[in-house]
Amino acid sequence: MDLSCCTLCPRNCKVNRNNNELGFCKAGNNIKIARYSLHYWEEPCISGETGSGTIFFSCCNLKCIFCQNYDISTNNNGKEITIEEFADICIELQNKKANNINLVTGVMYIPLIKKGLILAKKKGLKVPIIYNSSGYENIEALKELDGLIDIYLPDFKYFNNELANNFSKADNYFEIAKNAINEMFRQVGKVKYKNDIMQKGVIVRHLLLPNHLDDSKKIIKYLHDNYKDDITISIMNQYTPIRKIEKYKELNNTVTEDEYDELINYACDLGITNAYIQEGETCKESFIPDFKVFKDN
Repeated sequence: MDLSCCTLCPRNCKVNRNNNELGFCKAGNNIKIARYSLHYWEEPCISGETGSGTIFFSCCNLKCIFCQNYDISTNNNGKEITIEEFADICIELQNKKANNINLVTGVMYIPLIKKGLILAKKKGLKVPIIYNSSGYENIEALKELDGLIDIYLPDFKYFNNELANNFSKADNYFEIAKNAINEMFRQVGKVKYKNDIMQKGVIVRHLLLPNHLDDSKKIIKYLHDNYKDDITISIMNQYTPIRKIEKYKELNNTVTEDEYDELINYACDLGITNAYIQEGETCKESFIPDFKVFKDN
């Protein structure tokens, strides 16, 4: 797979990114990142005490209307870097005692990331590599990463494809994400830990949206029915309204305590034990990284 006829994601735009053609995601033919740093607000088995070495990629193939990272997903803010610079960033984060290298929304750059990871490993990169994803992935592109990724951290956003179309312009999201997660699990298998830090496996994140509890229940049930406790489920309450949305007014609210408690109780009733839940006031803009300028600290 290359960038001259881009089919890296399910949009299958087939644009020639090497000839400055832009598809749905608006990514070019170089890696573009908005920020890299030690990140302390992932799941405890990812961040630990020393942080996750997180690299935020610019551009996105979903464009969710409620996206909290709008500056980089839609405005595409960031800085282009070479493959060698990417490899050096990975080594720099490892030298800062990062528990892992956490690649956030990198689907647009998979061939370049692959080359960068191979180079970084030649330079001494040894910590686990995380592929942190929206779940909207092509299986053939994911196969390019087989053997390079230790941990997959996908979202599973929607069960109802009508919601997926309304909120993310992806009316086939459920089938795509379902198949992508299956491929991710095939590659890395059951969760494995060392000193409470995850070394291998899949964590599936689901963000509860206001007024859409039933859809969330269907996702949690699907994951439990198909994977039991071989994967970890991260059930999130941190939905944050960033801008006013006229068409879908429910998205202008935060999730209520009752909604979230009901979802957690439902997961418990199903028998789920391998899961993370959130407590406290996570739905605040202070939890959103500053992407307005490129940073490395």
